[in-house]
Amino acid sequence: MPITLLQRRRFIKSSAFGLIGIGTVGYVSAKDNSAKSNVENNSPYFYRYPSLNDEMVSSIVGVSHFSIDKVKELVSRRPELAGAAWDWGFGDWETALGAASHVGRRDIAEYLISNGARPDIFTYAMLGMQKSVQEIIETVPGIQSHTGPHGITLLQHAKNRLLDKSISSADAANVNKVVGYLESLGNADIKPKSLEVTDEEKKKYLGEYRFGDGENEIFIVDLHSRGFLQVGRKGASPRIVNKTADNTFSPAGAPSVSIIFRIENEKAVSFSVHEPQPIVTATKI
Repeated sequence: MPITLLQRRRFIKSSAFGLIGIGTVGYVSAKDNSAKSNVENNSPYFYRYPSLNDEMVSSIVGVSHFSIDKVKELVSRRPELAGAAWDWGFGDWETALGAASHVGRRDIAEYLISNGARPDIFTYAMLGMQKSVQEIIETVPGIQSHTGPHGITLLQHAKNRLLDKSISSADAANVNKVVGYLESLGNADIKPKSLEVTDEEKKKYLGEYRFGDGENEIFIVDLHSRGFLQVGRKGASPRIVNKTADNTFSPAGAPSVSIIFRIENEKAVSFSVHEPQPIVTATKI
């Protein structure tokens, strides 16, 4: 069903493409201009007050990937941020604790938990708590196949902890027990569907695509530093996408969403975003 202009505007304002974003690999911060644009009549309050400001929430989730000092700085001022969750785009939700868990930052995870963050099976896997992981899986059969933020698997959460060169031998031993247990299940590392995209094929998608009249109402399709195809709103961090069918891609962490390109003369001329119904169409500039 076609959306109205008002519905479309609300989508654009609430979309994480207009806010701070995070890719599957790495973290990029930027100013949150969309929240400011939604303040009516020069009101000093955030447009969703008394909800916490988007910039505060995205910041704590972002820094929870890499900086214990910045996490402490933010949480000491506002302890409620320890439980914050952020949608990086298309429903790819991530908590501050989820961020620390999938990058293997035990120190950040423990600090967040001590301030009220709620651990889940992904956190337990990263911490090497094999008994807790096993009890959850036995209680909820199949949960081991669920993925965390950005489509990262349960097994990969545990393995990422082992990448820390400063990990203690005792900690590593516990995490390896979790790794061994999850590997024995055979289905704790199911990756999102991703068909091969040749370098030549990637070229036909690259470029800028306009979806509105605003200065930043443009999608940019380019390549990640590691060669992955990615899509992002101008001024925001992009989302790595996985190819699911001919000229069709799905953003990392949002498998129900499809980005479908229209091709003419071997070049992309536009794409539409389906969530799962078509929401936005962007035309190549």
